[in-house]
Amino acid sequence: MRGSRVSPVQAGLIALVAILIFAYLGFTKDIPFTKPFEISAVFRNAPPIQTNSAVRIAGVDVGKVSKVEPIGGDSPGVKVTMKLKDNALPIHKDAQIEIRERIFLEGNVFVNIKPGTPEAPDLGNGDTVPVAQTSAPVQLDQVLGTLDTSTRKDLQDLLVGYGAALNAKPAAGEDDDQDPDVKGKTGGEALNQSLDYAPQALRGAAVANQALLGTDLHDLSKLIGSQQKVMAALSRNEGSLKDLITNFNITTGALAAQESNLSATVRELPRVLDAARPALDNLNKAFPPTRAWSREMIPGVRETPATIKAGFPWVRQTRALLRPSELQGLVKDLKPAVDDFARFTDGQVKLLPILDLFNRCQYDVVLPSGNTVIQDGALSTGLKNYQEFFQGLQSFVGAGQNFTGNGIYTRFQPGGGAYPVTTGSLNPRRGSRFGNATAPPLGTRPARTAKPPYKPNATCYKQPVPDLNAAKIGGGP
Repeated sequence: MRGSRVSPVQAGLIALVAILIFAYLGFTKDIPFTKPFEISAVFRNAPPIQTNSAVRIAGVDVGKVSKVEPIGGDSPGVKVTMKLKDNALPIHKDAQIEIRERIFLEGNVFVNIKPGTPEAPDLGNGDTVPVAQTSAPVQLDQVLGTLDTSTRKDLQDLLVGYGAALNAKPAAGEDDDQDPDVKGKTGGEALNQSLDYAPQALRGAAVANQALLGTDLHDLSKLIGSQQKVMAALSRNEGSLKDLITNFNITTGALAAQESNLSATVRELPRVLDAARPALDNLNKAFPPTRAWSREMIPGVRETPATIKAGFPWVRQTRALLRPSELQGLVKDLKPAVDDFARFTDGQVKLLPILDLFNRCQYDVVLPSGNTVIQDGALSTGLKNYQEFFQGLQSFVGAGQNFTGNGIYTRFQPGGGAYPVTTGSLNPRRGSRFGNATAPPLGTRPARTAKPPYKPNATCYKQPVPDLNAAKIGGGP
């Protein structure tokens, strides 16, 4: 058993190592070979925060302050580094960090973290929360430190000047551009007179404040939350915010250069508002129907993605149909035919008016003439004359046949009579034809007269319809 005893040297070394380990743990408060999650926060002033101060989320300790270092330069701000436990994560990039005082029995201060919204990205190990998202209580010594001798003197001068502005009468010409109701009065008297208009102005302000509350529960809190997101976005883009302030300064400078015009515009505002109030009332009345219409549109808008999705197959089919191998090729093949059809259409433009005149002539003149029934006494057939014409042709064909049915001669069996008749001169070479009639001839109908009235310069459909029954019976020798 003697060989297993620890020598004094070994015991001393073991004790020394144990002392070093306990000393390290006591001073650093960290477990070796581990790296905790750290974030930093920049504060504008120098809050009384110290190393090992508690870091809390919703009143629960989630870490400690590991380092406090000044920013440097002319800034009084500090950068606070915190080591956080796993139960503090995640911390989002829109997190708010503030230095708060503990209760009286605890003393000192602690760091309070509001982790931010889940929609924002997470902070990584070593990231820094900007000064726009931090705050710290103002200490009494900081307030008193700003009120040095020169500041107190400036504050006294300010109060004296403000009192003189309220109580002193304006100098000659100093208030020429003011409203006539307040000319020659002190600032205090003018302010007191403005109270006469306060009820109406405050009533309008009350209406505006009531409108700011919204129509539904939590409208105002949502507005404030949205403004907070806007301000946070502005703080994350400090360069853009600086440009905005610079441009605003330029804009206000331009307005200041037009001070007289701006004053005239402000004086016209009451009349403009009086004229605009009826329009605003009508606009306000239009909001309920518009709101109802918007609610009715919501189901249709919700169905729009599904409608578009359902329309994709039709779009694909249409694109395939319009490919060069499909409709584009057909259009290319039809192009010559389209050109010929265009020329045909141009010809139709010229033909159709002529065809219209021809149709009018047939309808107004030719057809009425053919449909006329010729009244010929006992020989009247009661048929339309175009029907009699075709029946006469058929009769001539039948009469033109000879006895064998193959000839073209017409055979007549003239009867003898005591009354000679002649046709008159038919042809210089053939002369006249003579015969004997059993009774005196009455003549022919219609009688051979001059040509009916015809106007060659007038269109056919405007010519008069021939009166076939007006022809007289012509006599003869």
